Amino acid sequence: MKLLLVEDNQEQAQFICKGMEEAGHRIDWARDGREGFQLATQSQADYQLIISDRLMPEMDGLQMLKALRAIEVNTPVLILSALDSVDERVKGLRSGGDDYLVKPFAFSELLARSEILAARAAPVVSAAESLLTMADLELNRMSRKASRAGQAIELNTREFHILEYFLQNPGRVITRTMLLEQVWGHNFDPQTNVIDVHISRLRKKVDLPDLPSLLHTVRGAGYKMEAPA
Repeated sequence: MKLLLVEDNQEQAQFICKGMEEAGHRIDWARDGREGFQLATQSQADYQLIISDRLMPEMDGLQMLKALRAIEVNTPVLILSALDSVDERVKGLRSGGDDYLVKPFAFSELLARSEILAARAAPVVSAAESLLTMADLELNRMSRKASRAGQAIELNTREFHILEYFLQNPGRVITRTMLLEQVWGHNFDPQTNVIDVHISRLRKKVDLPDLPSLLHTVRGAGYKMEAPA
């Protein structure tokens, strides 16, 4: 899931970003409503959910929300606010918000509400469209299950998204920068070996003993997934 967080409190934003990334989601951070509006309306913006603080300088959360809805940006928006009266909640929902969570909150509740909102708004995908395959490897995007030669493969959220990206780009060389942008998000620090660690773990799960290798390292370039000739 790709998220946009609009939050002027740096400590709160870092807490949410860290939690979402650990849960396997990509997240961009805007520091006020004006920056949030700009990010949400970029031509390449493909956010599945916007999490927005209510009270911010420049443009507050409700002003940003109304501006987005006025130009028919219908991305689900979860409003975060310390204003907990019924009237304030109703005002947030009537401004175009899809959910309203009062601060302070438990991160587990924010995560659950975010995933549910994004799932409800996701386009309906047919069974055929949800199945990605290569040789005897299958990945079902709907059920989020994978198998190789009929044997189930247990994937965590990050591994699922990496494998999904490879199967959507068969035979194409995927660089570390591409993986950072598509799986981890733009805010992730590339000065770590986390990609190599995840690829190594994924390869052990996908390239089973006595079966042809599908996931290959391309020296000096990155990785690619390719079926044997």
